[in-house]
Amino acid sequence: MNSDVLAAEPLSSFSELILASGSPRRRELLGGLGVTFRVVTADIDELSAFTDPAQVARDLAEQKARAVAAREPHSLILASDTLVALDGMLLGKPRDVQQNAEHLRHLSGRTHSVFSGVALLGPNGLESGVEQTDVTFRPLSESEISYYARSGEGLDKAGGYGIQGLGMALVSRIEGDYSSVVGFPLSLVMRLLRAAGVPVWGQS
Repeated sequence: MNSDVLAAEPLSSFSELILASGSPRRRELLGGLGVTFRVVTADIDELSAFTDPAQVARDLAEQKARAVAAREPHSLILASDTLVALDGMLLGKPRDVQQNAEHLRHLSGRTHSVFSGVALLGPNGLESGVEQTDVTFRPLSESEISYYARSGEGLDKAGGYGIQGLGMALVSRIEGDYSSVVGFPLSLVMRLLRAAGVPVWGQS
């Protein structure tokens, strides 16, 4: 885990914990950790000066955290960003069904990497990290590609698929953190929150 400034003050130093994401998947996963939080979306352009996928994921998570912190300076901000990379090429959210099908053709029968960056920012500093998980797709037929793309499930997801839904049928193997592929690496999130004094599952 890479970090900038360790935010080790207890949660009592902050007014509240804010999740800088409108993703229902992230809200559900964070809620499962037993913490109290409020949602404030970041609304950034999601552009990074970096080219390495891990650095981009971390940078975008930090950008989201800073954008919300500018409006909520006394809160503890938790942000995340997820990227899909294949042979160094980033596959973002498809703009339409046709591009979703193109993404799936690239991924079919191959192994790609999912990078999820997480940033935790409070008045006393920033800590962040990146989780990498390798995902292998089974070979897909054109009819399967067409069916999944037309389902619409992948249109709002990096790489054009959602592993927690129909997309799990596309995958033959996962090496790493499953929750990172969903978009919110729980092991990393728990470490960051506990380092900041936030009780997770009743333990800080």
